[in-house]
Amino acid sequence: MIISIASGKGGTGKTTVATNLARAICDSRLEKVQFLDCDVEEPNAHIFLKPEISSSKPVAIPVPEVDNDQCDGCGKCSEVCAYSAIAVIKGKVLLFPELCHGCGGCFLLCPRQAITEGRREVGVVEKGRAGELEFIQGKLRIGEAMSSPLIRAVKSCIADDKITIIDVPPGTSCPVIETVKKSDFCILVTEPTPFGLNDLTLAVEVLRTLQIPFGVVINRAGVGDEKVSQYCQREGIPILMHIPQDKEIAMAYSKGILLISNKPEWENRFRDLYNQMRRIV
Repeated sequence: MIISIASGKGGTGKTTVATNLARAICDSRLEKVQFLDCDVEEPNAHIFLKPEISSSKPVAIPVPEVDNDQCDGCGKCSEVCAYSAIAVIKGKVLLFPELCHGCGGCFLLCPRQAITEGRREVGVVEKGRAGELEFIQGKLRIGEAMSSPLIRAVKSCIADDKITIIDVPPGTSCPVIETVKKSDFCILVTEPTPFGLNDLTLAVEVLRTLQIPFGVVINRAGVGDEKVSQYCQREGIPILMHIPQDKEIAMAYSKGILLISNKPEWENRFRDLYNQMRRIV
């Protein structure tokens, strides 16, 4: 079973829910669990799960390399590139590797075979363990604009015989879609504020388009109003859990301490959250 934890905006408590859920399921010893941190631009689940990293593997995408002796400046490569990673000016080819999406069209269509495939590293995939919990995370190279290839590399580690918990990047853009697709269930973490409601509605549209079952966890409950709850009721969206606005929870979070470690009674609540999802799926 693949469970994604997403949010329409950052700062809602997505990683809090993801890490505590993974730890609670793993500690029950009823299921084998792996945790994937696909928030590759700013992975922070390791702060709470504290894994021992045992391996690191670079991830690269194909980029064009031009043989100027072979090239006649025809411009076919520039015409086929949808991302303007290649420009031909006065017969000279200019490359912008940071814009390249690695589609390979320029390699295939160059009439003089002057373009060959190079490699550009976009980040690394790290693997380790936190006790019985398998931990995998991606780290995007600083300055890199595209995270989807690295997210795909992290997701290639999904094991069929384990419960997979995925920490999704915030928002509703391409990295989010790349991460949540093929999930069996998605938890949307929100907060009861106007901003939380606005971004929740966007995330709901994405998941409905992808036809992925989902439910909502309301974090910092009590800080805002009831409009998020009213929206979920109108739309028939199950509210799976409320996490209250609590100073102790916030202080533990600031120290990198899991909620279920600071307040052990929450361990059963996160197991109940998992059982709710199983029933829905």
